[in-house]
This record gives sequence, structure tokens and C-alpha cells, in this order.
Amino acid sequence: MNKQLNSLGKKMMLTVALACAIGSVQAQTTQETLTLTLDKALEIALSDNPTIKVAEEEIALKKVANKEAWQNLLPEASIGGTWNHTITAAEMNLGGQSFKMGQDNSNTVSGTLNVSLPLFAPSVYKAMSMTKTDIELAVEKSRASKQDLVNQVTKAYYQLMLAQDSYEVLQKSYKLAEDNFNVVNAKFQQGAVSEFDKISAEVQVRSVKPNVISAGNAVTLSKLQLKVLMGVTEDFDIKIDDNLAKYESELFANQLNTLDEGLVNNTTMKQLDLNLKLLGQNLKTLKTNFMPTLGMNFSYQYQSLYNDNWNVFNYNWGGSSSLMFTLNIPIYKASNFTKLKSMRIQMNQLRENRTNTERQLNMQVTSYKNNMAASSEQVVSNKENVMQAQKAVEIAGKRYEVGKGTVLELNSSQVSLTQAELTYNQSIYDYLVAKADLDQVLGRNY
Repeated sequence: MNKQLNSLGKKMMLTVALACAIGSVQAQTTQETLTLTLDKALEIALSDNPTIKVAEEEIALKKVANKEAWQNLLPEASIGGTWNHTITAAEMNLGGQSFKMGQDNSNTVSGTLNVSLPLFAPSVYKAMSMTKTDIELAVEKSRASKQDLVNQVTKAYYQLMLAQDSYEVLQKSYKLAEDNFNVVNAKFQQGAVSEFDKISAEVQVRSVKPNVISAGNAVTLSKLQLKVLMGVTEDFDIKIDDNLAKYESELFANQLNTLDEGLVNNTTMKQLDLNLKLLGQNLKTLKTNFMPTLGMNFSYQYQSLYNDNWNVFNYNWGGSSSLMFTLNIPIYKASNFTKLKSMRIQMNQLRENRTNTERQLNMQVTSYKNNMAASSEQVVSNKENVMQAQKAVEIAGKRYEVGKGTVLELNSSQVSLTQAELTYNQSIYDYLVAKADLDQVLGRNY
């Protein structure tokens, strides 16, 4: 009986495990695959990345601040009221005669309408121009965020291409090593070759296998990095039907169209220029502290005095109004001069930083162009190496078949072919990455 129960329990556990395994396989098969091109990857990243959305909200915030600045020129109106109950009125003695300043146990009620309007406010005018420059700076920062994201996504896309191409090269190398081992092993079984040849061929297969595994892991990590930059969730798998060899013709076409537009569109330089403009406007705003201001205030008051009851509807009411102009002429305030001096120092600092930044960016442009030129030359040389290495593998294989070559020559030719193909892909990748960095420095928009 116990044996039957144990057998039944084992069957139930096996059934549950099988069901879980089937469910896991079904869950994996339901994962959607997103086939990408570079343009599509950039489009998804620019639409879903939180950094871009934050930059757009910053622009909206600056526009609200601009609206708030010019609203300071609009009139301000307010209504106020007071209810004052006098318990004991103050008494004044003047020239031996005393009289009360009011009435005991009385109520005084008043309502006031105040309207004020700035007629001449220089600081407000300067603030309005500063907010416009703030909007321009926010737009430029948003553009910089987009360019940085485009650069990261582009390089991540190229990195995934390099990982996939390397994985294919190593898989092909592993397949070739396996085929050679099968040939050598068959000859060894027939006694046509020595055990050394068999061992050498087997070692070659085993030495390639770890590289294939590492390349597969590199593909997975590259996909994960690209998904993070694009904002794609784990529910989607990504796939790219692209390879580095397709960009070889584009590489040489770009070399022919090398227009030197300089740093005119560089976002870092534009932001420095806008910050310098802001400091200049801030300096002008500080100078308005030495200028007079003129304002107008209108006041209307409706009131009732010294009422001995609480019924406001029975009070005797009277109105009064006044119009007042306020002129304020600053004469001396020591901190105004200190603030001007501090602002001029900040402007000088920013000019020096701009000069240094421009030199560094020009150095980067030269470096990227040199890398592109070197990579394009390497592509030509490496492509020729691949063709020569393929011929060497064919020759080594034929020589070994007819007994004139050794297994070492065969292994060496295969290693050389693998290395040549990997170097060829790497040279194209280096060119594309240098071009992506150059596009960012030059401020080229996607």
C-alpha cells in the first residue's frame, strides 16, 4: 500500500513539474520580438525616453515664467475691509480742553478698493528679455539631451551589430574546426594520420568553444543595453537584421562628403553663448537699481463712523477716493556697485571657459576625423586580409588532404581567418562610432 502511495505521489509531482515546464515554455514563446533598424530604434528612444520628456517639461516651465514676467506690467487690484468696535475712545487734552477721539461703544466699518499700476519699471522690462533667453537655453538643453540620446542609442546599435557579427564569425570558426576534426578523426581511425594530428584538431575545437559562449553573452548584454536606452520593457525581445558589412559603401561615401561646418551647431558652445547672454542681461538688470521707478495707485474707500448698533444696513455710509503717484529715485546703495563688479567677474570667467571649451572641442573633432580616416584605410586592408585568409584556409585544407600539409598549418590558417574577419568588423565599427561622436560634437541633428 505504501509503495502504491509513493508511486502515486511521484506521478503527481512529475505531472506538476511537466505542467510548470510547459507553462514556462509557453510564456517564453509569447514574448514579442521587435525587429529594429537604426532609424526605428532612434524613433522609439526619442518618443519614450524619460530624459527627453523632462527636457520638454523644462521648456514649458520657462514659457510659464516668461508669461509671469510680462504680467508684472498689468494693474493689480485688491479689495479689503475692516470692522472696528471702540470700547473706550481715546481722549486728548489740548490747550486745557479735552475731547475724545471717537465715541465709546461704537462701530466703524470701512471697505477699500486699491488699484496699482507700474508706469515705469526698468527691472521688469529687463526680466522679460531674460525669460526669453531662458526659453532659448531650455530649448538648446532639450536639443542637447536628444543629441546625447541619439549618440548613445546609435553606438549601442552598432555595438549589438558588432557582437552579432563576431558571434557569427566564431560560430563559423567553430563549425569549421568541428568539420576538420571529423576529417582528421576519420583518417586517424584508418591509420592515415598520427594521434598528434587528432589531438591538435580536438584542441582547436575546444579552444574556440569558450569564445563562442562569450560572444553569445556579449550579444545578450548588448541587447539589454539597447533596450534600456530605448525604454523597451522586458516583455519585448529585440532583433536587428543588419550587419557591419552593409555599412562599408556608406563609409567611403561619407569620406567623399566631408564638409567642415565647424562648431557653429555645437550644443555646448551654443549653451555657453546663451549663458553669456543671460549674464549680460542680468548685468543690465542690476544697472536698473540706479534708475528711478514710477507707479500709480488709485484708492476708493466706503465707510461708516461711530455707529452705536450692529445693524450695518442702518449705518450712514460715505465714500472717498484718491489717486497717488509714487516716484522712487535711488541715490546711494553700496551693494549695487558690488553686485555689478561680481557680475562682470562671472562674465570674464565664462568667456575664458568658452575659449578653453572651444579648443577642446576642436581637438575632439580632429581626433574623430583622424580615427575615421585611419579606420577607412584599415577596412580596405582588412578586407584584403579576409580574402587572403580564406584562400589560405582552402590551400591548407587541400594540402592536408593530399598529405603535403600538417594539421598545424590547417589550424593556423583557420585562426588567421577568424582573426581577419573579426578585425575587419572591428574596423568598420570603429569608423561608425567615431562618426557618431563627430556628429554629436558638430551638432548634427538626427
